[in-house]
Amino acid sequence: MITFAQITDLHVTTLDDPYESKERNDTRLLQVLETIHALQPRPAAIIASGDLVDRGEEREYVELKKIFDQVKIPLYLGMGNHDLRQPFLRHFNPPLYEVDDNGFVQYEVDFGDIRLIMLDTLDEGNENGAFCEKRAKWLKKALSRRQNTPTMIALHHPPVPSGIYWMDAREAQGWQKRLADVVKGRKNVRTMMCGHLHRAFHSSFANQIVACSPATSIQLTLNLTEVDLHVPDGREILVEEPPGFSLHVWDKGVFTSHVCVAPAYPSAVQYKFPFLKS
Repeated sequence: MITFAQITDLHVTTLDDPYESKERNDTRLLQVLETIHALQPRPAAIIASGDLVDRGEEREYVELKKIFDQVKIPLYLGMGNHDLRQPFLRHFNPPLYEVDDNGFVQYEVDFGDIRLIMLDTLDEGNENGAFCEKRAKWLKKALSRRQNTPTMIALHHPPVPSGIYWMDAREAQGWQKRLADVVKGRKNVRTMMCGHLHRAFHSSFANQIVACSPATSIQLTLNLTEVDLHVPDGREILVEEPPGFSLHVWDKGVFTSHVCVAPAYPSAVQYKFPFLKS
């Protein structure tokens, strides 16, 4: 068995206001990291699927690095729509966080029986994300090169709608079809993990499983009613639900994803008697 913890939408910031609070977001992230470190077995890696910081500013990545310097588990980071590549790479340098030949933060990590491919869906200035022909060509080459290696794909933006109307892309995104054309029929792709929605949900995309992780920062309110994006109606948008993360488990050729919350809760029952099987 090998496990991977996924965190997303950290939104580390230097601000302290009702919308983005440094103290709140830092505290929630630290609670999640503490919970992950206490897991048994300890995960082989922590995969952070974007929106690492809130505004892409240099000083926000400085604050993020201070937190990550305390982490005792290998970290693999990806880009979200709140990130900016150049400030990120100045503080989280290659070769660990490689850029492909076109400057995108896309890379592979080998974990023996399984590998991770990190995709870059950042389109700076566009919150809905992108996956251009150059990125698609890189992914196609990576998947074709090791067709027999089970593969996890991590990306920030879900390639499928969640049903939360105001957060989903307002129109069909061409990049989603481009991504589908690459991954459809790939037997080596075992899961696609993403974030961005600040809420856990599971779906399918191009005959692949999509697992969206909850945020370490505040969560999105689950409201599936339609909304006029030009007419504010006073609805709650974000809610102080517990910070969350996902735990992805690879065991004997089977991939399983768990949705988790932090901090740890008090023990309710302990294993003190044998479980008897007939």
